[in-house]
Amino acid sequence: MERVSSTALLPESFQGARDDITEQIGFIWGQIKAPLIVPLLKVAVFICLSMSVMLFVERVYMAVVITFVKLVGYKPEKRYKWEPIRDDVEVGNSAYPMVLVQIPMYNEKEVYQLSIGAACGLSWPSDRIIIQVLDDSTDPVIKNLVELECQRWASKGINIKYEIRDNRNGYKAGALKEGMKHSYVKECDFVAIFDADFQPEPDYLWRTIPFLAYNPDIALVQARWKFVNSDECLMTRMQEMSLNYHFTVEQEVGSSTYAFFGFNGTAGVWRISALNEAGGWKDRTTVEDMDLAVRASLRGWKFVYVGDLKVKSELPSTFKAYRYQQHRWSCGPANLFRKMAMDIAKNNKVTLWKKVHVIYNFFFVRKIIAHIVTFIFYCVIMPATVLVPEVEIPRWGAVYIPSIITILNSIGTPRSLHLLVFWILFENVMAMHRTIATFIGLLEIGRVNEWVVTEKLGDGVKGKAAAKLVKKPRFRFGERLHLSELGVGAYLFFCGCYDLSFGKNHYYLYLYLQSFAFFIMGFGYVGTFVPNP
Repeated sequence: MERVSSTALLPESFQGARDDITEQIGFIWGQIKAPLIVPLLKVAVFICLSMSVMLFVERVYMAVVITFVKLVGYKPEKRYKWEPIRDDVEVGNSAYPMVLVQIPMYNEKEVYQLSIGAACGLSWPSDRIIIQVLDDSTDPVIKNLVELECQRWASKGINIKYEIRDNRNGYKAGALKEGMKHSYVKECDFVAIFDADFQPEPDYLWRTIPFLAYNPDIALVQARWKFVNSDECLMTRMQEMSLNYHFTVEQEVGSSTYAFFGFNGTAGVWRISALNEAGGWKDRTTVEDMDLAVRASLRGWKFVYVGDLKVKSELPSTFKAYRYQQHRWSCGPANLFRKMAMDIAKNNKVTLWKKVHVIYNFFFVRKIIAHIVTFIFYCVIMPATVLVPEVEIPRWGAVYIPSIITILNSIGTPRSLHLLVFWILFENVMAMHRTIATFIGLLEIGRVNEWVVTEKLGDGVKGKAAAKLVKKPRFRFGERLHLSELGVGAYLFFCGCYDLSFGKNHYYLYLYLQSFAFFIMGFGYVGTFVPNP
């Protein structure tokens, strides 16, 4: 039997229409390619290469500084006065500063016992510490459980206050601000803040308070986060790599050079007088912690980062929770930059170099450029040059610079070096969400003030949630389908196929891998998945 061609099976009119459409598209592409597409793509490549160089210089600078800090043993205990606070027979416990410990929470059923228990277990004279639980829970059952837990610790002699309010205005910032208004707070000198999933070690205050007690120019002492669930899944391992670089390098460098870094919102102790002088908590952005840190820094206050003091915390293990968190962490700084750039530039209380550091290094390069160049350059512009061979990217910009940046970023987690390729692909996918969030923050549109509390599973992931996962999961297909990831994945796959057929740069090796990463995350096969009951 003779083979029947596809053209023979199609109606002649349809075949003609299809050919006409193809010819028209080809004609239009040919007409706009040289005068419009090529010049625009060349400009985009130039801008992206410039941003890559800026990011590269920033990473190399921080690598040099952190190497020096580690080699000379430039620890905070050597830079500032630090000695244990000792008993005074004459004044008794009055020799110890009064410390307030705030724990803001919102429907934290899985972790409220862990955080309250850890706070109540802090070693400090019992009459010189107040535990304040700020419960914004809307679930009456959870609210009742948290109150009962506070009562249980109060019956053991712990000075613990359970505080609620009748609204959630300002979210976390609003809760912390309300918490500072209570009369007993006036007795306190310092305030330690822990999110609901954080568990400080008993000696936390003994190691942080001396910095504040003996150095009146220090406003904040920040500890490092330690992740209790980093081995839960591949996604938590990827997060650990990113955050370890932040704590091992970025925070350490900022503390060592300019005595400034972004407050992480938890696991830190503030001097209350500095907090009030800076204007207290403000809810104008979703990064109230960074907002406070910048305002305090502009008034001349110094910050200290203690990298060898670690506080246990939980990483978001579901893709949904992680996306919401990254939106907030990317949109907030960009929006804060929009609101404060001129205030920083006009400030007269800090040096020019510190202003340059805050505006350029801290905000512009790390919070804006890093997100935009990662997605726009490597997932949009570079693939586009495959379709427009007249535009070429130099090898140093396409290979050498990103390779060096990646290696420098990975030094914070040596145990995960074998996952470096997975981390690159994962970060590039997440850069799409961070880029969108960054533009939302800069333009102050849409979801700019969206605040979704990061879901915590606590012990539940090994208990109830794990039990659910053993059963056949029940979920709607739409719960795991992410169209934006699938769309970018299809674009990258098409560019990879085109490069394999007609290209000369061998970008298809990268494009295929990156497209598969977008597809995997687009279909929701990343992180843990806890189906609805």
